[in-house]
Amino acid sequence: MAARTATLYRMVLPDHVCPYGVRCKQMLESGGFDFGDHNLSTGVEVDAFKAEHRVATTPLVFIDAERIGGSEDLARYLARAEADA
Repeated sequence: MAARTATLYRMVLPDHVCPYGVRCKQMLESGGFDFGDHNLSTGVEVDAFKAEHRVATTPLVFIDAERIGGSEDLARYLARAEADA
């Protein structure tokens, strides 16, 4: 079976690392995903990303090009995938 791929966008500012982004990273690592970890490292980057993707918060996860959502969305997605396996 081919490895599933994911993309994680999360806030990593000099004075703040988003705990929800860290949680997403941990869930993806635990799930064995091959994923790109894209850090939004300035307030301007964060604001532009949120406007572009029409979200109020970060992180934002995509799996196999499907938009999953934030950390709670990812947890639900992974729980459903495990139940279906």
